[in-house]
Amino acid sequence: MPSIRCILVDDELPALQYLQMLCSQLSEVEVVKSFNNPAKFLNELDRLDFDACVLDIRMPGGNGLQLAQRLKDKAVIFSTAYKEYASEAFDLDAVDYLRKPYQLDRLEKAFAKARDWLAVRRSTAHAFELNTSKGKVRVKSDEIAFIEVAANDRRDKEIAYRDGSWLLAKNITFDQLLLLLPKNRFCRINRKTIIAVDAITSYTQQWVSCSFSGSGMPLRFPLSAQYRADLKNRMSG
Repeated sequence: MPSIRCILVDDELPALQYLQMLCSQLSEVEVVKSFNNPAKFLNELDRLDFDACVLDIRMPGGNGLQLAQRLKDKAVIFSTAYKEYASEAFDLDAVDYLRKPYQLDRLEKAFAKARDWLAVRRSTAHAFELNTSKGKVRVKSDEIAFIEVAANDRRDKEIAYRDGSWLLAKNITFDQLLLLLPKNRFCRINRKTIIAVDAITSYTQQWVSCSFSGSGMPLRFPLSAQYRADLKNRMSG
């Protein structure tokens, strides 16, 4: 599975198509979507699930430097044919800065930097504290496979970790948990289950299957009609 889900934004269609072709040669990179119009990217931003963005700086109808301020939790790789933007790009904590025309080896290095940046970010970000049966525990969201209503008390929730271990969160609702979990990475699939989107291996109209390192065999959960559209949107995004 690709380790970096990426968005490409460049108003020059030939440059965008060439960039897509180069990305297709990098096994760890999945291009989620490409945009040659920054306004369209902004309109869809909240519905897109991605880790990194290769972003042209100088575009009609949108300044890449300003757009990057909306991507605080993403690995931003700026691209431009104009070297005078370099200092401004790095002031925005950009992962890397590419000069056009794109070159495969240089793009590969940029994504390697993005991977390292994301690894550091994920090790510290998206963590939150919960009241549990073990007392106060700091939970890292990227370690969670799914969450279910506890059998003994509906006010409590069983958190299943990807390594196969469990944690009992005390007196918390799914709505409260979804506010704590990173947006677009978790999805409620029925009244009793929240699941990590990247743990899902397949789904039908009635069932969701998932797999992770500690599960042994694939697990299957019922998919309720009221959550079906949201799941399809997450999986297709």
